[in-house]
Amino acid sequence: MAYRIPLSFPVFEGNEKLYSEQAISSGHLATYGAFIDKFETKLAKKIKSHEAVALNSGTSALHLAMVLLGIGPGDEVICQSFTFCASANPIVYLGAKPIFVDSETDTWNISPELLEDAILSRIAVGKKPKAIVLVHLFGMPAKIKEVMEISQKYQIPVIEDAAEAVGSKVDGQSCGTFGTIGVYSFNGNKIITSGGGGALLSNDTEIIQRAIHLSTQAREDLPYYQHLEIGYNYKMNNLSAAVGLAQLEQLDTLVEKRRKINAAYREIFSRFDGFTFQEELEDSWSNYWLTTVLIDEEKAGISNDKIRVLLMREGIETRFLWKPLHLQPVFREMPFYGGNISEKLFNSGLCLPSSVNLEYSELEEIAYLIEKEISKSYH
Repeated sequence: MAYRIPLSFPVFEGNEKLYSEQAISSGHLATYGAFIDKFETKLAKKIKSHEAVALNSGTSALHLAMVLLGIGPGDEVICQSFTFCASANPIVYLGAKPIFVDSETDTWNISPELLEDAILSRIAVGKKPKAIVLVHLFGMPAKIKEVMEISQKYQIPVIEDAAEAVGSKVDGQSCGTFGTIGVYSFNGNKIITSGGGGALLSNDTEIIQRAIHLSTQAREDLPYYQHLEIGYNYKMNNLSAAVGLAQLEQLDTLVEKRRKINAAYREIFSRFDGFTFQEELEDSWSNYWLTTVLIDEEKAGISNDKIRVLLMREGIETRFLWKPLHLQPVFREMPFYGGNISEKLFNSGLCLPSSVNLEYSELEEIAYLIEKEISKSYH
């Protein structure tokens, strides 16, 4: 269905066309070309202190991160439950077992207290986790400092899934640069896009060099094709990198626009009872990739699903928050540590249209439609 007001749609107002034409004119459209190097260099400079490898998706980056950390059959990896399946699927690709942990109510991300409980529980049965997958959900920074303290205490590396958090920061430091390895996504609906694409980040040069090698089919530096290990076709192509570079040049502006949209929603929705928004911690700064809201049906007089259907009929796209992975049929047998926080978030939450070109009049329309529907329940 083509929505009149989509959830998150890319806007190309910079050098995307120019760079794409230059990439095409160069004849280098695959996994070799000047724009790949430029994009990686610019990205590394933007996030500071880390090197970056441009890949063909965020999922590829997550998978490669786990390969680089030596995760394999029989291993266990702790993963935030309240996230998209791509955070956990690569664990299963490698024959390992995801151990799911519930969220905390402040940022909706992994609970540091429950994380430590899970680690101690797994160690008690002789299965020390091989890694921790932390997610900055909807661009909202997690309690990364507390998680990193736990990581260091138990010597378990963190894979920082910042797929949705390009441009988000904690104490001025970019999300994706705290863990042993960080991951970004540049999918078509993300805050910046390369059409399809992702990146792997690390300040460990050895990890970066291994990532480059494995992402290009692990070909040896010889005048003929020789492979000493299994590699992957994960490198970003030059045309995607051209688009990504143009988008990256506008990152600060795009984040500013998303934050203004979030602020406008808060202002307009303040006239409703029972609506609350995802909140930043004192030391964090979110890109607000998606504006998300929780609806207390009893106080609001309307449910998240009723709003979703109402707006869909008007050509306005919304989306439920992520269904927790421990409730997904494919993961139902996997261990879960926590209560029902992520389940409550899923049952009452909604993602609202957040494209950078969203007009204030469209926000007003969304609010008007909701208000009109709410008024019906009081008559």
